[in-house]
Parts: sequence; structure tokens; C-alpha cells
Amino acid sequence: MKKMSIFILPLGMLLYLICLPMAFGLTGQEVLKEIQKRYEATNDFEANFIQETLGKMMKGHPKADGKVYFKKKGMMRWDYRFPNQKLISNGVTLWYYQPEENQVLIYNVAKVIRERVPLAFLSGEGSLIRDFNLTNFNESMAPGEDHFVLEMVPKETFPSLAKLILTVDKKTYMVVQSDVFDELGNVTRTRFTDIKTNLSLPNSLFNFTIPPGTEVLRFKEPPSTPSVGKGAR
Repeated sequence: MKKMSIFILPLGMLLYLICLPMAFGLTGQEVLKEIQKRYEATNDFEANFIQETLGKMMKGHPKADGKVYFKKKGMMRWDYRFPNQKLISNGVTLWYYQPEENQVLIYNVAKVIRERVPLAFLSGEGSLIRDFNLTNFNESMAPGEDHFVLEMVPKETFPSLAKLILTVDKKTYMVVQSDVFDELGNVTRTRFTDIKTNLSLPNSLFNFTIPPGTEVLRFKEPPSTPSVGKGAR
């Protein structure tokens, strides 16, 4: 029996190696479909985040952190602990509040979502399969991580989005890291932790009451902010 087991193991490995190249061409697309399916089944979610802006011309790496909430129909809320600011959308209006500046900037969500395709996906308004071409697919080489890494380019080009790299948990198919590259090569990296889904978050969480005395600025065009949230200035 022991002799037979010696041959069974290599045979299984051989079959795996033979079948792997045949399946590899479909694996990236299959994973992409599973990610899309996972988010379509997710009505809302919350997570902690750490955000870092990387650029060739930047001195240091501006960092930000806080908590984020997403809900279908374009609702989202980014509560930054550092820097002190908020980015909130109720699906119609987007408010960017800077308390230290005593200022709130207001935008039309539809225009912002169109320019910020990853935001559309996370808030249940976009499709990775529809909006992106998959250019590279592999597994994370970082120690202790069990993730897929998908590199994509948008089918429609935008100055703020030249390339998107998503790091995805193999078990849950949830995005744990988003790397957004603009046309100048700058990168906004957002890392998500402690992700919780389908919490029945109230719509009221995604509304914003402007504090009395706050300067209000209204804009027709999307803000020149990172594609996922807004990092430190």
C-alpha cells in the first residue's frame, strides 16, 4: 500500500500540471466574473481603509486613513480620521467637507461616478467586465497573503484612470486593495481591512447636513481627486 501511495501523489500532481495550462487562459476572466457576482450580491458594506498616494514627483507618500461605507445606488461615505474630512454621496449629490477649511464642495454624483469608474463599481453602479479589459492576472507573492491580483485598463480612457490593479481575497472575492494609476503615472493605493457586508445600513448615513456658517461651493465638473476616495493634500 505504501508503494502505491508513492505513485498516486505524483500522478495527481502531474494531472494538475497538465490541466493547469488549459484552465489558465480562463482563470482571470472567471475570477473577474466571481468578483462581479460577489459585489452584485452585496447590498452594502463597511471597512476600515488606509490610503496612500505615490508619485514620481512627490516628496514622501501622503497617507490617509478612516472608515468607508458603500451602498447600492451610488451611496458612499468616506469618514477620514486623518486628514479631517468627509466625502459623502446619497446617490444624487456628493459632498466633500473640510471642517478645518470651514468649507463644503458639492458635486453631481452622476458626473463624478462617470469619471471615477472604481467608485461606480464599489457603490453598485458599475461593472468590471463591462468597463475594463483584463491585461494581467496572477496570485499575490506577498508572504502570508492568499490573494488574486488583476491588472486592468479602462475601455474608455480618463485622465484620472489609466490603469487599475485590484488585489482580491481568494475566499471571499472582496477587494482588499485598489491601485489606481492616472495618466501621469501617479498611484492612489487604498487598502481595505475588517470588511463587513450586508449590514442593512440606513440611507440616512449617506446624507450630509451642512453645518451653519460653512462656505458652500457648487461645481458642475467632477473634482480632481483620487479615483477611490480622497487622500491627504
